[in-house]
Amino acid sequence: MDWRERYERAAARYAAGERRELDERQLVQLANAAWAAGLSLLMAGDREGAAEWLRQSAERYRESWDAGVAPDAWGRPIAAMKALLIAGEDATEPARWTLGAGAAEAESAIGRYAGVLALIVLGRDEEAATLAAELGDGFPGDVAAALGAVAARDAEAYGSALTEVRKSFDTRAAFLEDLPVADTALALDALAARRRLIRS
Repeated sequence: MDWRERYERAAARYAAGERRELDERQLVQLANAAWAAGLSLLMAGDREGAAEWLRQSAERYRESWDAGVAPDAWGRPIAAMKALLIAGEDATEPARWTLGAGAAEAESAIGRYAGVLALIVLGRDEEAATLAAELGDGFPGDVAAALGAVAARDAEAYGSALTEVRKSFDTRAAFLEDLPVADTALALDALAARRRLIRS
């Protein structure tokens, strides 16, 4: 995989997108392009450049939400938190936004997932563990287990769960922006490292 080429393509999409009307849909496309640019640079070994793009991605996801999004578009706050976590940045602001939007009480599993992630970011681990256990059969069990292990600060359980998360990634056929990077595992590792469950 030529990650530099992937980066150039994503950066070009972002630059072209900025010249269009920045409505809700276009803001999401910009966020996705910035996400792809950041992850491509990360995979190419440029952590500083990656962090800059991932921060931009998080900002664009928030802008798209504020532009008038449907109340159940939980993928956007999830992506914003994950982008900042992977960048090694503070994800407190999007976590607060996510909970303020009602994620922890959402009817959908994806909404409650956003809530669990936000609670863990904010250090509210006991609440996060309870909510993670309630994600249900419609949500990937490996991710729920990893979230629960992070919240419980259980290094052994986390290691086992993350192995399954990575295995499930290896069997996927579709990826955001056609970018085969295990972003969920990267974000989980960032949370686990802050709790000294793994080495950063």
